[in-house]
Amino acid sequence: MLDDADTTEIHPLFAGAPQSTEFRKLRKRLVRETRAAIEDFAMVRPGDRWLVCLSGGKDSYTLLAVLHELQWRGLLPVDLLACNLDQGQPNFPATVLPQFLKARGVPHRIEYRDTYSIVTDKVPAGRTYCALCSRLRRGNLYRIAREEGCSAVVLGHHRDDMLETFFMNLFHGGRLATMPPKLLNEEGDLTVLRPLAYVAEADCDRFARAMAYPIIPCDLCGSQDGLQRVQVKRMLDEWETRMPGRRQVMFRALMNVRPSHLLDRELFDFSGLLAPDPARNPDPVPVLRDPDAGH
Repeated sequence: MLDDADTTEIHPLFAGAPQSTEFRKLRKRLVRETRAAIEDFAMVRPGDRWLVCLSGGKDSYTLLAVLHELQWRGLLPVDLLACNLDQGQPNFPATVLPQFLKARGVPHRIEYRDTYSIVTDKVPAGRTYCALCSRLRRGNLYRIAREEGCSAVVLGHHRDDMLETFFMNLFHGGRLATMPPKLLNEEGDLTVLRPLAYVAEADCDRFARAMAYPIIPCDLCGSQDGLQRVQVKRMLDEWETRMPGRRQVMFRALMNVRPSHLLDRELFDFSGLLAPDPARNPDPVPVLRDPDAGH
């Protein structure tokens, strides 16, 4: 997927990158997998403007760098605007991202909205802030996207986020669902994109560490302990340790759904699935066997 052209010229977001073979392979893999997801899910409409959401975590830094690399090489014909929403969490280092983006010539918008005070006022003591915080953040990002003439809000969720969300919905929501790589918002005027859908979290971590990006932790509000998502992540980590590659196998399953082998009557017409009636049609008919029979 990644062109074999000269790779000595790179976007400033990659300035100072390690010259090791291992890092070069990592960078190419990130670009290749991101480009594949963008193409597979038809994310690009040439000439559009994307609002690239930057939290200051490893995933959003990786997203920002890879998208600019693709744009730099003429492989992503959209305009990119980086955006950070400062939600007023205690000890948030407000100068880190503006300085980082300005130094690298990245077009950006920094927005301050004290949603933290709203969350702490509305959420009972002892409960996690994440759900309400996320909703308020998403609403503000949608607003900013509209103000900036963007058609898409681009998020840094990766493969592991999607797997964790699947199990969260399975265990706690009673449904088979996850974060889709592409969706339309409820108002129908913005597309939400996740170009890192094929990228492993471990690769985001390796990349951000190698580039020494100034990471801002996501636990500034102190509301992370005991999260159900943390428990799911530990479970997946244990499975991966016992059987390396398990995450990738499970992720492939999300792209290989068989509605006829589930129980959703709205998704598959079980009522119309009938064997021939020998009394009405005595002529023999070919037998279509269940490919999974006996397994």
